[in-house]
Amino acid sequence: MLSKRQLQVLQVIIDEFITTAQPIGSRAISKKDDVSFSSATIRNEMADLEEMGFIEKTHSSSGRVPSEKGYRFYVDHLLSPFSLSNSELDVITHTFDEGMLEFERVVQKSAGILSDLTNYTSIILGPEVFETKLKQLQIISLTANSAVAILVTNTGHVEHRSFNVPNEINAVDLEKLVNILNDKLTGVPIIKLQDRLQTEIAALVKKYTKDFEAAYHYINGALFDENPVKLYVGGKTNILMQPEFKDIEKIRSLYSMMEQEELVANLLRPETDGIKVSIGQENKLDAMQGCSLITATYSIGDRQMGTLALLGPTRMEYSRVISLLNVLSKRLTTTFHSLYEKE
Repeated sequence: MLSKRQLQVLQVIIDEFITTAQPIGSRAISKKDDVSFSSATIRNEMADLEEMGFIEKTHSSSGRVPSEKGYRFYVDHLLSPFSLSNSELDVITHTFDEGMLEFERVVQKSAGILSDLTNYTSIILGPEVFETKLKQLQIISLTANSAVAILVTNTGHVEHRSFNVPNEINAVDLEKLVNILNDKLTGVPIIKLQDRLQTEIAALVKKYTKDFEAAYHYINGALFDENPVKLYVGGKTNILMQPEFKDIEKIRSLYSMMEQEELVANLLRPETDGIKVSIGQENKLDAMQGCSLITATYSIGDRQMGTLALLGPTRMEYSRVISLLNVLSKRLTTTFHSLYEKE
């Protein structure tokens, strides 16, 4: 159990390091207005905090920096509520007052807001692929050998997929296929479309079209692409502005991770609602060991939709970021509920 004095010293060290990214020594702590004890006393408390693993001594100075254990204690016990500025709230309010009618547009704008207001990298998992269901499918011919499929989901997401049309598909078969797909796939979760296609739909296609192989290939092109996961990333280059990320290999590793969208999506799928803070080695991926990841869920009613996340150094503005994610997740939930009701 930390003493009141140790708690104060630890908080000053972490708050100062978050702001400056520079180690802090006893003399600097003693100059703080709310610190009333001597440098000698502070040095003793810092020694005890270091022995307990809450702070660490750097090689380059006599100052101390927070350890991951220190950050975890800080997040769990020392954070104070943070009030966003009027200008920050105005940015959020203005964005959501623009009358955006598509879920995808709302999520894209939210990713931009998060990265712009924090100078961290934002990652948003769009309407959850495991919960999203197909509402309607339209196929529009562009040329004799090309078409575009328009998929509308129950979350309001609209996706356009261009694909090639086999020569063997005629207008009559095309109409039959679209009718079959809308009849049998409406309300089916996106993640289960492939299984349904390989069973029930395949049997119907074989029964009602002249060329099964061509028709089956056609449906595959209309329904599936190689990247079903919807991730929206904002401020990817913000990582480069943080002093902790000067190591080229570290940056390469982080960028490589963010390119693996299914991997990141699995990381962001939360087990519970609300805010979650993962610090340093608490993150499962090696590329994120020197980072903190703060996530918040958004939803429609009782149904979880996706996750907002901010990725940055362990020296993150935790209180401000948590407040921002709280406000933005609530606005997303309210906006998505409103859009969903219009469907």
